[in-house]
Order: sequence, then structure tokens, then C-alpha cells
Amino acid sequence: MHFVTAKGILSPKNGMNLYRGCSHGCIYCDSRSRCYHMEHAFEDIEVKENAVDLLEHALKHKRQKCMIGTGSMTDPYIPLELELQNVRKALSLIYEYGFGFTVITKSDRVLRDLDLLRKINEKTKCVVQMTLTTYDEGLCRKIEPHVSTTGERFAALKKLRDAGIPTVVWLSPILPFINDTQENLSGILELCAEAEVYGVINFGMGLTLREGNREYFYKQLDGLFPGLKEKYIRTYGNRYEIESPDSRKLMKLFHQKCGENGIVHDNEQIFRYLQTFEEKGAGWQMSLWDL
Repeated sequence: MHFVTAKGILSPKNGMNLYRGCSHGCIYCDSRSRCYHMEHAFEDIEVKENAVDLLEHALKHKRQKCMIGTGSMTDPYIPLELELQNVRKALSLIYEYGFGFTVITKSDRVLRDLDLLRKINEKTKCVVQMTLTTYDEGLCRKIEPHVSTTGERFAALKKLRDAGIPTVVWLSPILPFINDTQENLSGILELCAEAEVYGVINFGMGLTLREGNREYFYKQLDGLFPGLKEKYIRTYGNRYEIESPDSRKLMKLFHQKCGENGIVHDNEQIFRYLQTFEEKGAGWQMSLWDL
């Protein structure tokens, strides 16, 4: 890891990244793309040493309360967080100043902060978003080698449910010829139904590949699935959007399963929910887009 001094912490849409880079090792990670201008090795985590101070200053001076989000570029619950505890410090401030919170993660380390997540949710709103890609534990270990397995994430979702904290699942990405099967999709959605998730976000049965993450992805395919890189090249060339040959059938199954289990599966509806600040008992709501 290395430290930098940041100029700001919150984006115009009230998102924050306490770290840059990741050690999860997911073979498909879009954050490796060169367009994000990460000038250091991806596994060499960049730590914003003044992030917590910047966050407190920003929260103190905000005119209106809103949802604060993290995890869109870098999973905040990387192993380093156990040592530095910047997420926990941030959560304490978010609770103290009465803001809402949402996080995207693939790690059951989120449960370390269950006490603070519960306190935020009792006061305003806290939503944990969990990414699930494959129902098969062995395949999960291949494509997401250094992060909680699907089973561990599922257990975390149930504990969050039992604590009264709403959850959303990202069903993404779907890798053609790897996890683009009806069995995989049905298995994941059955877990979502059992965990009583609010909604499942899905942007299609495929993934995106661009300069930076394409090269890493293909290198991993060579080691894990010999010959599959060549099939990708023959099928997709240098396309940015890579869609499963079974995309239409899988999308139909996705909407059908979600509908049967009362899971919200309209992306716009889910994002409105995630972006809307709620003050419990105050009788009003506000979207962060209005700030």
C-alpha cells in the first residue's frame, strides 16, 4: 500500500472511495481499465490518508442530509480495512451527522460493522449491496479468488436481513461460456429469495471489456480455462460489450424468477431507492440527485 493526500472525498453524487486498487483478484474487474487512470499497480492499494477528516468536513457543511455511498470503484472491505478501519471511522461519522449510507461489496467483512450499519438504519437508511456472480463455490474460487465465496456472502445477506438491514444484489458480470447457464442464474436467484433481498440489479447477461481489463481477463482465461480466450476472440473480436449467446433466454428467466419471488428487478426503481434519503419518523424523503 501507499498513502496520498486527497483534495476531496465526496463526488458530486455523494460517493466516496477511501481506497484505490483492490486485492480481491476478480478476473473480470472493470476497475483495471486504463480509462480510470490508475497510475500504480492495481494490487498496490492507494490509501487516502486524510479521507476521514475530509469526510467530516464535508458532512458538517452539507446543506441537506443525503445518502452517502461507497464501493463503486473499489471494494472498501479489502483485507487492509481490518488494519486501517477507515470504513468504520467513516460509518461512525455518517451516523453521528445523521446521513444515510449504502455500500457495494463482495466481502462478508461488512458484518464487522453490523452494529454501526444497524444504528444508521434505525436513524435514517442503510442498504448493503452485495455482488453475486456464480452459484458454484468452486467456480467462485476461480474467478474471484481472494474474496468471500458465494456461500459466505449469502450467509452475510441473511445476517443483514435478520438485523433489519435492506440488501440489494448485483448479478454481474455474466461471463459467456463460464457462468451463463440457467442453473447458475436460478441458483443465485433462489439465494436472493431466501435472503429476502429488496432487489437485484442486472444490466444484461454479459460483461464489458476494454483496454486494461481485457488484457488481464484474457491472461486469467489462459491459466484457468485453456482455449477459451481464443473462443472469445473468434466470437467477439475487440467489442466493448460482450453478450452471452443465451442472453435473451437468461434475461427472460431472470425477470420471471424475480417476479415470482417478489424481488424488485427494475434497475431504475432500485437506483431511486438507493439514492433516496429517508429520515425515520420525519415523514419526508429526499433524493441525492436533488442536492
